[in-house]
Amino acid sequence: MNRVLSAPLVLLVRIYQQVISPLRPATCRFYPSCSAYAVTALTRFGPIRGGWLALRRLGRCNPWNPGGIDHVPRTWAERHSEELHQVRTSA
Repeated sequence: MNRVLSAPLVLLVRIYQQVISPLRPATCRFYPSCSAYAVTALTRFGPIRGGWLALRRLGRCNPWNPGGIDHVPRTWAERHSEELHQVRTSA
C-alpha cells in the first residue's frame, strides 16, 4: 500500500533526476545522493515516514555538513542507528 500512496512523489523525484539534475553540477555531499535516498525512503516507508526521512536528509545537505555515507534505514526503529550515518574522514 505504501508504494501506491508514494508513487506520485516518487514520480516527481524521478522527473527531477531525469530533467533537472543533469543540468546542474554534481554537488551532493552524501552517498547515495539525496534524490536516490528519497526514492528509497518513499518506497520503503510510504509518503509520510519516507517523506519525513527525505526532508530530514535534504535539511542536512548543506555546506557545513561533511556528508558521507547515509543509507535509508531498513526499519523505522533503526532510523537513529549510528551505523547508518558514517561520516567520511578526510584523506
